[in-house]
Formats: sequence, C-alpha cells, structure tokens
Amino acid sequence: MPKVSVGRDRLFEALGKEYTQEEFEDLCFEFGLELDDVATEEDEVIYKVEVAANRYDLLCFEGLVRALRIFKELDQIPKYSVFDIPRESMLKIHVKPETALVRPYVVSAVLRDITFDQASYKSFIDLQDMLHQNICRGRTLVAIGTHDLDTIQGPFTYEALPPTEINFVPLKQVKSFRGDELMKFYESDMKLKKFLHIIEKSPVFPVIYDCNRTVLSLPPIINGAHSAISVHTKNVFIECTATDLTKAKIVLNTMVTMFSVYCKRKFEVEPVEVISSDGHSCVYPDLSAYNMEVPLSKITGRIGVSADANQVISLLNRMQLLAEKSVLSGDLCSIIVSVPPTRSDVLEACDVAEDFAIAYGFDNILAQVSSSTQGGGEQSLSQISNLIRLEFAMCGFTEVLTWILCSYKDITSMLNKKDNNSTSVKISNPRSADFEVSRTTLMPGLLKTVRENNHHPKPIKIFEVGDVVLLNEMNDVGARNRHHLAALFCDDHSGFEVIHGLVQRIMEVMDIPCDSDSGYCIKDSDGVEEGEFLPGSKGSIIHKGESVGSFGIVHPEVLGNFKISFPCSYMEIDLQCFFN
Repeated sequence: MPKVSVGRDRLFEALGKEYTQEEFEDLCFEFGLELDDVATEEDEVIYKVEVAANRYDLLCFEGLVRALRIFKELDQIPKYSVFDIPRESMLKIHVKPETALVRPYVVSAVLRDITFDQASYKSFIDLQDMLHQNICRGRTLVAIGTHDLDTIQGPFTYEALPPTEINFVPLKQVKSFRGDELMKFYESDMKLKKFLHIIEKSPVFPVIYDCNRTVLSLPPIINGAHSAISVHTKNVFIECTATDLTKAKIVLNTMVTMFSVYCKRKFEVEPVEVISSDGHSCVYPDLSAYNMEVPLSKITGRIGVSADANQVISLLNRMQLLAEKSVLSGDLCSIIVSVPPTRSDVLEACDVAEDFAIAYGFDNILAQVSSSTQGGGEQSLSQISNLIRLEFAMCGFTEVLTWILCSYKDITSMLNKKDNNSTSVKISNPRSADFEVSRTTLMPGLLKTVRENNHHPKPIKIFEVGDVVLLNEMNDVGARNRHHLAALFCDDHSGFEVIHGLVQRIMEVMDIPCDSDSGYCIKDSDGVEEGEFLPGSKGSIIHKGESVGSFGIVHPEVLGNFKISFPCSYMEIDLQCFFN
C-alpha cells in the first residue's frame, strides 16, 4: 500500500484541531486508513499514512486533508469545473501520427493563477512521484510533465522523432543533449536510469514542442530546462503522455483537482484541446461527475446492516459521494450517487457499499454467522498432486521447490535446445539475467539442485510438482499454466531403470492401465530431436494418442552445461493432460 508523508503540525492546522497520536490513529481507522509510522525529519514530526492503492486522491497532503475535513463534516464536497471558453481560444496540442509507434496518447490542462508556497510546491512535485510509482506503473503507462506556461507558447505539437533529431537542454542541466546522448548520460543516474528501458530501443522518441520549437519534455524521461516550474510559477501547463488513455485521464484529473484549490478561481481548470493526426479532437480534462443508481438493498444488504435512505445518503456524502434518494415503487427506493472526478475507484455498486461501510463504521457492524452451508475443498488436480507427492516420497525421492522464472539459456542452449519463440514467455524488463523467462520445463531447476548439492552422498533422488508456463494465443492472456511433475535420479550409474519404474508406478497410482487403447504406452523416441536426452535412451509417454511426457538418460553435454559429473536419468509428465 502507498504511504503518504505529511507534516503533523501542518496537518493538524489544516484539520482545525490538535489530535493526540491515539486520536489521530482512531480518525484514520474510521476513514479506512492507517497511521503506519511516525518519524522526525529536520525537527518536524512526520506522519506516514497508509492509503488504499486505488485512492489516488489521497496520495498528497491536499487530498488527504480535503477527504478528512469532508468526512468530519467540516467542508462541503467541492464542485470541480473547467473554464467556459470557446474552442478557438483554447490552447491546443497537435498529435503527429508517428507517436503511435511509441506512446500514442496525450492529455493536458492548465492551472491558471496558482499560488504556491514551499510546502504546497513540494506536495505538487511529490504527488507526481507518487502517481508515477502507483497508477503510472513506473511511467510505463503514463508520464506527467509540468511546465511554466509563461515561458512557452502554444499551440504545441506532440511528435515522435529519431533520437538524433532531438536536441535540448534537460532539466537541471546547462548543456544541450541529443536524444541518444541523453540515454547514455542518464545510465548512471540513480533516479532516471530505471525509466530508460521504456523508449531506448524505440526507433523514435516522443517529444513535445511549443510553437517556437522549444522542447517541453522528452517523455517519459525528462522535462526541458526552459519550461521548468518553480515556487514562483503562476500558470502551470500539465501534459500527460501515455500508452493507456483511461489512466492518463485519471492522472490528469487527480493532478488538477488536488491543486486547483490554490488557484485564484478555486476548483476551476483551464481546458486544452488535443487534436489527433486524423483531425479528431478532444478537450481535456473531463471534470464532470457521473451518476450511478444503486438500489438501497444492494448497499445495506451487502454490509448486513439496517439503515434508511436518509442515513445512507448522509454517510455517502461524508465519503465525497453526493447522493440523493430516488423512489422506485412502494417501499423500494434507490440511491442516485454522483461520483466526482476524484473518485476513479468507484466503478460499481459494491464500491458504493464499501464507502457506506467505512462511514458507518466497521466497529458498528455486528458479526454474523454465514448462512451458507457449502464448504470448500481441494480441486481434483491438487488432490492428485498431493497423492503423487506422497508416492514419490515413499519411493525414496525428496521434494524440491525451484523458481518458476529462469534465464533464457536455461531452457534453450543449456538443454541443447533451440527456441523458435513459440513456447516461452519472456519478461519484458527482467531485474536479473537469472529471471528472464518463465520456465517451460522443470528440468533446469532439478539439474541446478543437483549441481548445488554435488557434495551430497549418492544417489540423489529428487522430484518436483509445479507449474510451467507456455505461450497460447487462444488464451485471453496469451499464455497458459500447465501442472507438471518431474523426477531426477543421479548416481555413479544412470539409474534409467529406476526412472522407468517410477513412471510405471505413477501411472499405476493414477489408475491408468498400460494399454495403448484405453490407457498409456511408452514409445521409443529415437530419431526425434530431443537434445536434453542421450540418443536412443528417450521414451515418450503416450496417452490416448498424445504425448504427455518423456523420460530418459540426460545427455552428457547437458550435464556438462550444468557442471554435473555424475550420470542422471530424468522423467517429466504433464499432469494436467489427464484432467482435460
């Protein structure tokens, strides 16, 4: 969960009351938050408040104070709006078609006549960082740029150019860099180097220019020094470039609703028109509230409390959800909830019920025994897996658990295999070379286990029951998990007969007869290219005409790749095939 750091004294001043630490912890609990830690920084007491990951409006001091004051019924719910100005008078951003290659979307707005002090300016910068870490997913989905509008001039253009054609002075620098030079320059920057991977391999980099070809930003890496904002900035131009338009709108709305409180016209924002390459235009931000009609029974019934419509409306208002009663028929009624632009987390009736439960007070909800008599139970696959684990153990094998992620070479060259990019799921931004892909077989993990236990007395008899991940275009996520079981025998002889006997025992336990028509059979795989096994030793396990597994003596080259000096035999079966 995100943690928001706020100064205690400033917080209490904004709330209009001095709280003891225990009293403030109680207030946080009532509102569904938690005071996670109390620290001291430069003689100032800092409260670190843990908030829900989907409450982006609580990620800054301004949003937290606003929510708590409304919850305590000290303030009314603000009405957010945009300036009523004709389109021809709006600032404009023209989007070039090349941006579709790297970062296709941009949304924008202006905070006019804003007045910062040091605390609010710091909070403005901190909110951008919090959003980047949270909903923006490390700037991969959305990147925020903020600029001093008085130093630049519209209309603006959002383009995508080869890195060698981009040249500007980045923020906090005095020297001009080309786009490709910036990538090398920031490789050693502890803060920015983690964002370079987002665009560094792209043939074009996204860039925003004003009408004088002054670079505003190179998203998602760095802003230009020319338009840098400061505590003295009066007009802030905000642009959010994105690969996800919905999240870009949420981020923009969060920025402007939180800090329009410091504008001369409170809670009013100047819109910007974004014109796409096909001529279609949209005006941002959209600060309109949307209405949701929820039956009263769906709110109170889900929580298990009795409350009338007026009580529900009062409690929802405290959660920044403006509500009113709507009579359906007879005694039935519903609640019409107006969801403000700050509450992107409210999507369905259950979200409204959750807010009602928070305002009602979790301590006030009586515990009830569930009327459901249906009990849970293990799935068939899990039951069989546990029985097979027990059978392996009774055969003298020890269970191991290995990582589901491995290096790319572990499932290819180390096993004498070639990858045609049709099976393995690759990690787009691996933190380590040891975790580049999802495993497609359990074999590398078992061989690594033997390698790390070479000093162990022989024989080494180990097994694993776990998932592998395979690409599958038919699946909605493009991949599928398969439950495999595998065993490995290592001694001064291959132990092929041990592994062969183990295959037969496992099939016997699963009540699958050794019959090519109704059960399984073992076929010689000699001639089939299977680099991990010694030629002539591999057997394929056939069930109902399909190969469900294999076993054999591990190829000496594979053993050498894993630095294992003793012969090994190995078996692996796709357990899920028996449950299709």
